[in-house]
Formats: sequence, C-alpha cells, structure tokens
Amino acid sequence: MSTIKRRPGRRPGSADTRGEILAAARKVFAEKGFDKATVRGIAREAKVDPALVHHYFDTKEGMFAAAMRLPITPDLVVSVLLDGPRVELGRRLVTMMLTVTGDPETREPMIALVRSAMTHEQSRVLFREFITNALLYRVADHLGIPHLRIEAAFSQMFGVIVARHVLRLEPMASAEPEELVELLAPTIQRYLTL
Repeated sequence: MSTIKRRPGRRPGSADTRGEILAAARKVFAEKGFDKATVRGIAREAKVDPALVHHYFDTKEGMFAAAMRLPITPDLVVSVLLDGPRVELGRRLVTMMLTVTGDPETREPMIALVRSAMTHEQSRVLFREFITNALLYRVADHLGIPHLRIEAAFSQMFGVIVARHVLRLEPMASAEPEELVELLAPTIQRYLTL
C-alpha cells in the first residue's frame, strides 16, 4: 500500500482560504471579544493551521482590521503617531483622524463600526478592547503617557468624528481639515503632554 505524501503549501479545498479565515475571525471576535480571541482559536474555527493564519495576517490586530474591514491597520496608526517629535503628537493624531475619515472609502467602515458600537453591547466591547489595547495603550505605554490622558485625547477626536460624520453638525461637518487641525491640535497635545 503506497502512502501519498501531501505537498507543503496551500491546503486542499476552497480557493478562498483567506476569506474563510476572515469569516472565522469575525465569529471568534464577536463571541470572545478582541482580548480573548487568539490566532490559534481563529485557526481552529477556520480549520487551518495557525501558520496559515500568520501567512495571511501578520498580527491579530491586522486580522481584526481586515475582518472588520477597517481601512488602516493598528501597526500603521501606531507608526504614524510615534514617527516624529513628541511636541507634534497632537497634530499628527488630529491630522491622521481627519485624513482617514475625510475619504468616504476609508470613512464608511469606521463609521459603521462606531454606529454598531453605540447600539450593540458585543460590538461595544469589541470596539473598546481593540481601540484601547491595539492602539491607544500601545502608544501611551511607548511614550509613558497615562492611559487616562490618551483616552481623553481619543474621546475628544471621537466626538469630532461623530459630530462631523454621523450627526453632520454645521459648521463642523463642512469645515476644512486644516482649520480643524489648527483648532484641535493644541488641545489634543495638552492631553498628551506630561
């Protein structure tokens, strides 16, 4: 009896392994939250080897961003925020948030997640864990900023995004991004300066 050896590489079956991993990730994130979801658990749900999950997604944060259809990854956000003088961190944060939400293609998935988090408990927990642990606390811990201060800065920007793109308050909704950067950056910087 001859034994057939399986060649390394893609598993047999569906051609959309990445899509199956994303579907499994959405399910696991929804059931367990961001903090308790693991790459191994997602791989088990997708019936693939964890190495295959890492092949498609470098990190759990990157997988979350893809699963939730977020337009940017936490690694990119963190690198943008940390790349530059600390005295300009507020300006970089405001500029980045206004840039990302200024383009409808990148704004819509983020606003959908915000709306979901405001009305659905499971989405709220998932959003909170992701924002705090994958983004805010990484920046805060790297720079030695107390978590309360970075959450205050984020809450200010969160309010601006909701006012501008959900409630569409005028003149906030139609204000030029540069005008908002000049208005908001000093306040955000104050939160981030010890």
